[in-house]
Amino acid sequence: MSRLSCSIYLAALVLGAASLNGCSSIPTSGPSSAQIDRASGAANPAGIQIVDVTDDIARKLYAERSTGDFSSTLGNGTLFQQQLGVGDTIEVSIWEAPPATLFGAAQGDAKAGTSNARVTVLPDQTIGGDGNIDVPFAGQIKAAGRTPGELQRDITARLKNIAHDPQVLVKLSRNETSYVTVVGDVASSNRMALTARGERLLDALAGAGGVKQPVDKITIQVTRGNTVASLPLETVIRDPRQNVPLHAGDVVTALFQPYSFMALGATGKNEEINFEAQGITLAQALARAGGLQDSRSDAQGVFIFRLEDAKALPWPISPVRTTADGKVPVVYRVNLRDPNSFFVAQSFMMDNKDLLYVSNAPIAEVQKFLNVVFSVAYPVITGVQTFK
Repeated sequence: MSRLSCSIYLAALVLGAASLNGCSSIPTSGPSSAQIDRASGAANPAGIQIVDVTDDIARKLYAERSTGDFSSTLGNGTLFQQQLGVGDTIEVSIWEAPPATLFGAAQGDAKAGTSNARVTVLPDQTIGGDGNIDVPFAGQIKAAGRTPGELQRDITARLKNIAHDPQVLVKLSRNETSYVTVVGDVASSNRMALTARGERLLDALAGAGGVKQPVDKITIQVTRGNTVASLPLETVIRDPRQNVPLHAGDVVTALFQPYSFMALGATGKNEEINFEAQGITLAQALARAGGLQDSRSDAQGVFIFRLEDAKALPWPISPVRTTADGKVPVVYRVNLRDPNSFFVAQSFMMDNKDLLYVSNAPIAEVQKFLNVVFSVAYPVITGVQTFK
């Protein structure tokens, strides 16, 4: 190459490099490993903690994971007891031993056989909004929130002094309140009536036709009042204690892969990826994200961004700064150039809403820089040679 050509070539490179000064940065998918390292330095208003993932760290985090289950949260010892509620329809039958003094004009009930006792069957009554029913000679009686047996005893007590040896039977004619609602990823969402048999969680799922997705990818959520509990369906099937009795008003929801993490950076695909409630490891997460891109990824720069519980680990930076809800912003760092890290990745569990990020290798950034420089320099060199 002649001296003039070299001068032109160098001038073009200088021109290309100078043009980069006007740019804010070289295009990239996120911070480099060095930039993430600097994020935990002295100027760290967010209080970011950077933790290298080791086997000890993975074990501590696994031990901190929630161990709540249905049997402890919802209870496993109390079977369903039929309670009357607003909207239920009941039938009240009253027997009076002879000589009948109050219901003497009543007609005998064919179901009562040849007994001399007189029975009066009151018209069906729907429990009103105030929770009461009306019984002749006894007045208004509270029915909502009581079992049929409790209501029977109350009516009997009120009639005892005005009727001759009264006996009362309360029967639920139409059930409108003792139901469990089953929704979500089931074959057929429905409302299942509860009976004295004491239906359990798996009974409700079977009544809805079962789940539509593989058992190991389904989470069961039970809502009871203000309590919401979730557990993998596989655990409910494997552990009979988790097949808890249901209560009236429970809502059972079958959720398919209810959790997710986000994969960004130099992974095979950048997207939000769902996973099942029993959890997945970092190794599984990397596989579902398509692995590392061989042409640009930095195997030493695999990071998991997470808002972690403040008591999960002894943090490297003190004082520990937390978010408004008591979480610590932490970046877990994994070096996949170390063969031992592949074993650690199989025990490090992903959490819901984790962000998995793989940084670009430094050489990839250099290559992008040179591509930009040559894209500016090449037209200049070509133009000079054309008009030479």
